[in-house]
Amino acid sequence: PFNGPYLTRCMAMAVEMAMDVSRNILKEAPSFANPDVPWIEKYRPTLLSEIVGNEATVQRLESFSHTGNVPHIIIAGPPGCGKTTSILCLARALLGDSYREAVLELNASNDRGIDVVRNRIKMFAQKKVTLPPGRQKFVILDEADSMTEGAQQALRRTMEIFSRTTRFALACNDSSKIIEPIQSRCAVLRYAKLSPVQLMARLLQVAKAEDVQYTDEGLEAVVFTAEGDMRQALNNLQSTYQGFGMVTSENVFKVCDEPHPLLVQQMVDHCLQNDLSAANKVLQHLWNLGYSAEDIFSMLFRIVKNHQMDEYLKLEYIKEVGLIHLRIAEGLGTLLQLAGLLARLCKIISKPEK
Repeated sequence: PFNGPYLTRCMAMAVEMAMDVSRNILKEAPSFANPDVPWIEKYRPTLLSEIVGNEATVQRLESFSHTGNVPHIIIAGPPGCGKTTSILCLARALLGDSYREAVLELNASNDRGIDVVRNRIKMFAQKKVTLPPGRQKFVILDEADSMTEGAQQALRRTMEIFSRTTRFALACNDSSKIIEPIQSRCAVLRYAKLSPVQLMARLLQVAKAEDVQYTDEGLEAVVFTAEGDMRQALNNLQSTYQGFGMVTSENVFKVCDEPHPLLVQQMVDHCLQNDLSAANKVLQHLWNLGYSAEDIFSMLFRIVKNHQMDEYLKLEYIKEVGLIHLRIAEGLGTLLQLAGLLARLCKIISKPEK
């Protein structure tokens, strides 16, 4: 899944991107000046121009920072795509030296009750802070979709009362879990997963700054396991390097503790060759390693989706994977269902073409 022409193109594009933006993104710091600092914090962007990916949405935030006319904001998107970092960068650009006293940052998944809105948020909104003309205080709510409905209703009223002095910025994975009255008061911005090229470019920059020893296949494995999540990619890179001293594909999958995609691909290839016995041996090996059915299914779906098989076969395979996944989610025997899936995949191959 991470070799051949795709890897060559991805690496070439990533190297070019890394060279273009490394001056703006990387902070000058001696390698491992403080090895206790996680790389996700050490290399967290502080300016909107440093954020990787979602260029069109970031440009809208930059326009807000230039004009100073900022609405309430909801940023929705998958984990690790830069939602919270974007809001923090916007607050820094707007508030400058007043950032520390004029920003309240809360994680709504922990502080999700109505008391937090009534006490901490309301008290902060009432606080007097000297700011430049046309600037407001910022309340940043991370994982806002975890807030209870009662807390969201209280937040709606607070947003109305203090709209002249305070702006609210909400980051969430699913904007549909934010009540409609709050959504209607906010500019809703949507972030997408980062592309493999964008992840690779950032990993190359960090690897160079930290003097990380790596192989091309190792970095591609980090990108593969991250699935568009920059935070996951940097965590996996740091964990692999500090654990093994060398970033290779084998070491990455040991750290991430996912079924190795080459093993899962072997299992699929055996099914395509109508060799059920060999496919079952690979499945049993993965099972003996302690991987759950969910782990195996997740990797199996990704392998089938990107496999170079005929289109009609891919459609049938994905349909069967989805059906068996549903059965396992309903609580049926996992290993038996996985073995049954392999038999069904082999049966598809043995059917005569119509």
